[in-house]
Amino acid sequence: MNRGIDRGRLFRNDRDRQHLLELLGVLAERYGVEVHAYVLMDNHYHLALRIPEGNLSRGMQWLNVSYSIWYNRHHRRVGPLFQGRFRSVPVEDGRWLCHLSQYLHLNPVRVKGHGLAWRQRTEEGLGLKEASSMKEAAERLTVLRAYRWSSYRAYAGYQVAPDWLRMDEILGRAGGNSQTVRQRHYRKEVEGYLRGGYKDALAMRLRHAIAVGADGFANKVKQGLGIVPREWSGKRELRGRKTFAEVVQAVEQVKGEKWERFVGRYGDWGRDLALAVARECTGLTLAELGEAAGGMDYAAVSEAVRRVAFRRRQSEQPLAQVFQRANKLLNI
Repeated sequence: MNRGIDRGRLFRNDRDRQHLLELLGVLAERYGVEVHAYVLMDNHYHLALRIPEGNLSRGMQWLNVSYSIWYNRHHRRVGPLFQGRFRSVPVEDGRWLCHLSQYLHLNPVRVKGHGLAWRQRTEEGLGLKEASSMKEAAERLTVLRAYRWSSYRAYAGYQVAPDWLRMDEILGRAGGNSQTVRQRHYRKEVEGYLRGGYKDALAMRLRHAIAVGADGFANKVKQGLGIVPREWSGKRELRGRKTFAEVVQAVEQVKGEKWERFVGRYGDWGRDLALAVARECTGLTLAELGEAAGGMDYAAVSEAVRRVAFRRRQSEQPLAQVFQRANKLLNI
């Protein structure tokens, strides 16, 4: 996964999207990467990849740099295009890979305007919510079937798949004794979600996941942390993932007083410190941090985190030292 810098657009037009797909074909050939599913949105992309040669970092660096150079030249632009290094999450094969592909393919309708924007889905805790009418379901289906910039149309049999797209493993989970039957089964299941709701909570699992799979798979990932490839971007998250309550407890120890006493105190740095530490090690969004801190607006949380970062950059020793102590207590 990767997104544009400052959540800006990665693709201004269809030619941009087509070029990234062309680069995916080169990636598969040059680096031996298997592309099992993809979706290109306006400001981000998702890829489901297998890396038999363990060279994910090299391949992704080539892909992002190649596209950035082409994009900047094409649009007479300068500066970085991507927000940063790509994010990767290990996924168990079999049904989990199949579920992941469905989640990716539903991205074009998981947006505002189809009753499926993130805020509209939060209450359900699911990927999608049930269509409120036949008209709404039909609109979602139209968008999904017409969206050219994901691998769904190939999986559903609406278009011929590019040579570099590996569909056999995922379609094998759909059932059937021929490609046509498997595509029909896959299509029926995915499009059924747009009518009756996406009941699998994979969307929530992916938001801050360290691994996607059964509990046994996730435990194996945790136990095998020492041998997890260095290039896996989730490795640091696995070591550092903490709850907001644990962060508060660490800050309480550093300050020598309870959260309730200093959280609302004017000018006290304790709350800001907790938010800044939590931003780095909990995986919570600004809005979620604000809620955990007692109902702060996400903009206020952002400002609090910014204040701590600024004071640390200015080498303000007291704050830098307590920040380090809090991290040490959290073992991160």
